[in-house]
Amino acid sequence: MANGNRKKSKKKLFIFGGLGLLVLILVIVALTAGSKENIILVQTEKVAKRSITQTVTATGTIDPEFKVLITPEVTGEIISLPVKEGDIVKKGQLLIKIKGDQYMAQKDRLEANLKSSEASLQMRDAELRKVELEYERAKELHNKGLASNSEFELAETNYLTTKASYEAAAANVLQSKAQLREVLETLYKTTIYSPMDGIVTQLNVELAERVLGSGFSQGTNIMTVADLSNMEAVVDVDENDVVLVSVGDTANVKVDAFGDRIFHGVVTEIGNSAKSAGFGTQEQVVNFSVKIKLLDLDSNLRPGMSCNADIETETVKDVISVPIQSVTARSDVPDGEDTTKVEQKEGSETSLPKFDKPKEVVFLADNGKAKIVVVETGISDDNYLEIKNGLNVDDEVISGSYRAISRELEDGSIVRVEEKKNGNKKQELVAEDEN
Repeated sequence: MANGNRKKSKKKLFIFGGLGLLVLILVIVALTAGSKENIILVQTEKVAKRSITQTVTATGTIDPEFKVLITPEVTGEIISLPVKEGDIVKKGQLLIKIKGDQYMAQKDRLEANLKSSEASLQMRDAELRKVELEYERAKELHNKGLASNSEFELAETNYLTTKASYEAAAANVLQSKAQLREVLETLYKTTIYSPMDGIVTQLNVELAERVLGSGFSQGTNIMTVADLSNMEAVVDVDENDVVLVSVGDTANVKVDAFGDRIFHGVVTEIGNSAKSAGFGTQEQVVNFSVKIKLLDLDSNLRPGMSCNADIETETVKDVISVPIQSVTARSDVPDGEDTTKVEQKEGSETSLPKFDKPKEVVFLADNGKAKIVVVETGISDDNYLEIKNGLNVDDEVISGSYRAISRELEDGSIVRVEEKKNGNKKQELVAEDEN
């Protein structure tokens, strides 16, 4: 029995000893791992001088620089339509003729009224001359005492009445002439001529169709005549970007129908009225219309084609620049030696760094560690950002990864630089191996 108890005691000793050793090993491993420095993998790029062009991107459509919407001023039936969509027209060429029988009838009636008024005026004129002579004779006799006052007054009254009738007849003649001119003008408007050289880009009516004049409403949109030798891109620019655009800025325009072909242009007009979409919702967008005159054209350009424009708003040359992704904003950067005093519980004061609004910073790779540097930035293009202050040429700035720059890196973090993958070099090595 004694031997059995000894064997059980030794067995328990080995078990507990083994467990204790295992725990000790785990503690040592944990302490070793906890003391190991956290190494962040990054990519870097040398700070260099470059030329940077700031651009504003916008979308829109191609439109003629000069176009006219043709609408009639009179209502009636189309009796002549000698053009069709796509026809080239010259200034003064007949475009459309509207039936004007009713206006012709009015013209004939007013011409007759005018002749009647003119005849009445001639009668009044003859009568006035006769009465005027009788009045002058009565006046002369009255001055000599050969005519009574009543006879003179009667002659004077008759003269004034006849003169007023003559003036009324003259006014009727003027009124008849004005009415005739008005109906002649209306009759002239039944025939519409082209106001410019161009092409009929849109035709909305057919022969014998009745159109409405614009006298009391908007009128029927008959057709559009445009000058396709002068084209422009009309694009919508966001309210935050339109302040960067100026008249005279150059632009590169891509038309969807022409693939990657680039049309060069220049900004000629910037709208002052906002164009809002989704008003009152989270998707509300405010744009401004910008017109870009195209300097190089193609005969296949058509009004209404979709386009994208890159407007070059500013260019700086030979400036220090870094990749855009290298710059991030940090709010935990102290303002140098500026401090804020904080009162402790015992009544004493201590100084803590004063933090201001987030600052733009970059991280440099310096002897295996990250060094934070506050920078002053300028304009940017699609890839690089101008640095006005804070860096020097050939500084090695950390350019990736995005997660490391925006979240993980701190001043003094240990970093290890990864070599950038170069697809072209890999292809060359593969080709050499195959040979």
